Amino acid sequence: MKSLSIGIDIGGTGTKFGVVNTEGKILEQATLPTAEYSTPELFADALSQSLKGMISGCGGKDHFRGVGLGAPNGNFYTGNIEHAPNLRWRGIVPMARLLSERLDLPARLTNDANAAAMGELIYGSASGMKDFFVVTLGTGLGSGIVSGGKVVYGKTGFAGELGHVIVKKNGRPCGCGRAGCLETYASATGLSLSAKEKMGKALSSSEVAQAAEAGDKVALEIFEETGMILGEALANAVVLFSPEAIFLYGGVARAGDLIFNPTRNHFEKNMLNIFQKSVKILPSGLIESDAAILGAAALG
Repeated sequence: MKSLSIGIDIGGTGTKFGVVNTEGKILEQATLPTAEYSTPELFADALSQSLKGMISGCGGKDHFRGVGLGAPNGNFYTGNIEHAPNLRWRGIVPMARLLSERLDLPARLTNDANAAAMGELIYGSASGMKDFFVVTLGTGLGSGIVSGGKVVYGKTGFAGELGHVIVKKNGRPCGCGRAGCLETYASATGLSLSAKEKMGKALSSSEVAQAAEAGDKVALEIFEETGMILGEALANAVVLFSPEAIFLYGGVARAGDLIFNPTRNHFEKNMLNIFQKSVKILPSGLIESDAAILGAAALG
């Protein structure tokens, strides 16, 4: 019986991967420094070598259904990573094919936030829900939208990019090439930029949170403004998809009430009346260190 899957989460700095069983338990996991590999082929060689050891240790290839990958700018339809600004490999990278050839297993790839949504649906707090969002608040801002029990991909495979909704005309420059995108304000990077603007310091998002927890008025103001921008954007998204819940996940979400309270407040303030009080904003039900692997494995 093929009861195991491989889940791979490719990030700009590091890649997490592991073996997952049908109950959502990670049997083995490891990491690889993505940025050290100058070409996707070299990366695929190194990753497949590590995975072959895991596969052998779990009884061999006959026990595996396949490989699931989550990656920035991952296209579910093509299996390619396409023009990802946070990876060193430029252009179109056929990552699903590269891994499938090396492991002799079927491989499917999607956007990392879509993988997180799959993980939340199958293993997390969205179990039983048919309509919800997962919003990842990390270096960038990703989103996976589930409607009618299925991830929304759209015609091109890139639907649901809430991080690239413009929230401020002529605002901060974004890695996508435009200006004023949501992720330039409501991501870990956005919080750091706000700190530099308002506090004159180069602080990480976690350092801003520590300052806010200690009562720093400017840091608290940064979280209030970030929650306002995020809450307004999520209220607009509700009009399009009418979700049951929105799950916040990632580094910024770890700030807890500092980000959840202002986001919920401005979310409800800006909600169209027919949707008011109908949508919950919740933390992810998955352990963050496991979520990326579980979500990707759900594709396998």
